Amino acid sequence: MAVATTPEQTDGAPLVVLTQRRVWLIFGALLASMFLSSLDQSIVGTAMPTIVGELDGVAHQGWVVTAYILAIAIVMPLYGKFGDLWGRRWPFLVAIGLFTLASAGAGFAQTFGELVFWRGVQGLGGGGLMILSQAIIADIVPAKDRGKYMGPMGALFGIAAVIGPLLGGLFTQHADWRWCFWVNIPIGIAAFVTAWVTLRLPSHRSERPVDVAGIVFLVVATSGLVLASSWTSFSGNRDYDWSDPWLLALVGGTVLAIAAFVVVELRFARDPILPLRLFRNPTFTIATLIGFILGAGMFAALAFLPTFLQMSTGVGVTQSGFLLLPMMAGVMLTAIGSGVAITKTGRYKIYPVVGLLVTALGLMWLTRITGDMSLVLFGAMIFVLGAGMGLVMQTIVLAVQNAVDPHELGTATSANNFFREIGAAVGTAIFSTIFTTALFTKLSDVFAGASQLGAGASDVTPEAVAALPEPYKSGVIDAFASTLAPSFWYFVPLVLVGLVLALFLKEVALSDVAGMVARGEAVAADGSGAPSAVVVDELTEHVDLAEQGDLAEHVDDERAGSLGR
Repeated sequence: MAVATTPEQTDGAPLVVLTQRRVWLIFGALLASMFLSSLDQSIVGTAMPTIVGELDGVAHQGWVVTAYILAIAIVMPLYGKFGDLWGRRWPFLVAIGLFTLASAGAGFAQTFGELVFWRGVQGLGGGGLMILSQAIIADIVPAKDRGKYMGPMGALFGIAAVIGPLLGGLFTQHADWRWCFWVNIPIGIAAFVTAWVTLRLPSHRSERPVDVAGIVFLVVATSGLVLASSWTSFSGNRDYDWSDPWLLALVGGTVLAIAAFVVVELRFARDPILPLRLFRNPTFTIATLIGFILGAGMFAALAFLPTFLQMSTGVGVTQSGFLLLPMMAGVMLTAIGSGVAITKTGRYKIYPVVGLLVTALGLMWLTRITGDMSLVLFGAMIFVLGAGMGLVMQTIVLAVQNAVDPHELGTATSANNFFREIGAAVGTAIFSTIFTTALFTKLSDVFAGASQLGAGASDVTPEAVAALPEPYKSGVIDAFASTLAPSFWYFVPLVLVGLVLALFLKEVALSDVAGMVARGEAVAADGSGAPSAVVVDELTEHVDLAEQGDLAEHVDDERAGSLGR
């Protein structure tokens, strides 16, 4: 349970004063940074054919996405732990700098290898932006007020997932695919400057040793899991199948690395990079499992819906992105609404319960899609799916942060996000295996005896389908719809398992103390959390002149009360 006692100052450094103005300025920098990282997971999808065609990388196009996702997954736990050990200001600035620099490098890449390299560097920065943004909010805002901040952050994550393909298509069709990366540069510079000025968070030295062995095994295990998932996923072509000995060796090595990681963390690490004792906390365990489940269902659905729309309606990549906007609206509405409601009521358990139920209903409804269905009906379906996800995403992060020691906010936040990323990778791989296997069989039947068309089951594209004569065109569209629709059933039981888990989520009273205040690193603007011996000048040197009077009066009252006792 979160510590809610008045802290003692642990060193001689002046306390940071968390005024409302400072909190909002920091929040703006965090939103910009988190949006950058989330957007780049999906923006290159629609631009991929143009990118790999221009840079001669068609045979290895999956690496453009894999390099980014792999780097993000690897560094998530590292940023969380290092932020707890040494403070979050410098890791956050490094993350923004890496991401912005890599965006410029990717935009100016002249070869496919250069692009993949810079995408990996982007991921090294992006993973820090996602984790540290959520952890810093927990540092500066008490849990009881955090919902109104976490809601927009959750909405932003969902918006980025939907708007990424839309922007990628717009840039590719009307400008240059390189703008998919260049667009990050001005936003990144603005976020860096804002963070440099406002993010006056304490840095400190830690005497605890770095868990080198745990980091090595975690990196190896995560890499193997993400690579195995990516290489068996559908991305225009499949790199490997499960009969390939190299893939089997990769899976075997990944299992061994996971086992070694568990042994090291439990028996040898003095300060584990990912403390497995966190899983003794039922709130952390349940919320993390829910995150894994939501990641699996959310990204699997988003991966294939644009392709289905392009096949069934004949729209281009940009238009298919526009058709996913109802999902974005659903995520925004419920994420922000639930955040405000949590702040007002202090109750949060009901939202993941209702959200997972709505998500399951949305997936069930999507099993009814057909090739000739109304786009209005389709919009209603994905709006429901988005509304369900918006109720869950940031609520479970809030539950985790509220249930752990303030000294482990970053570690717990990164662990929750890490397992959601792993869920997305594994879920997409499973879904794509099921979907593509069944689809190839149906397309083979459609094109049986039609060699004169110059098209076949293995090289179907939206452009090729639009040019097909009847009945082949209708046959391909029906094959996609009849394969995709029942595939959603595979995720309904998984989401229902999450719903059952949410029923057992213990609702811990939300703390009224920000993480930095609880750790003795800051004081609230009203003076709460300040040690009685703190001098007024130390507190007020960081506060705007308009706010100094109230704070000084509050501390004087505290002193008077202390002398009276």
